[in-house]
Amino acid sequence: MTTSATKLAPIVALDVSVTDSALTVALSDGRTLAVPLAWFPRLLQASAQERAEWRLTGKGQGIHWPLLDEDISVAGLLAGIPSRESTSSLAKWQQSRQ
Repeated sequence: MTTSATKLAPIVALDVSVTDSALTVALSDGRTLAVPLAWFPRLLQASAQERAEWRLTGKGQGIHWPLLDEDISVAGLLAGIPSRESTSSLAKWQQSRQ
């Protein structure tokens, strides 16, 4: 039996929305992925205006919120990986916002 190599296009983000409880990402393969906002404390603590100011990075491989200094990869979302920011890093960020 022979097998042929299949070249898969990377799955990338096309659109993003953030509510008070979820981060939702429309993906290039037709899926929509929603994860709890609690996975990303910076987004959870942000204002609606801060959450709305995002841009795609790496041709859709990531999402960046410049006002929050937050970056989330599509691969991480697909793997179910929440933020790994340390509590001390998050505390410093919170203090810088005051």
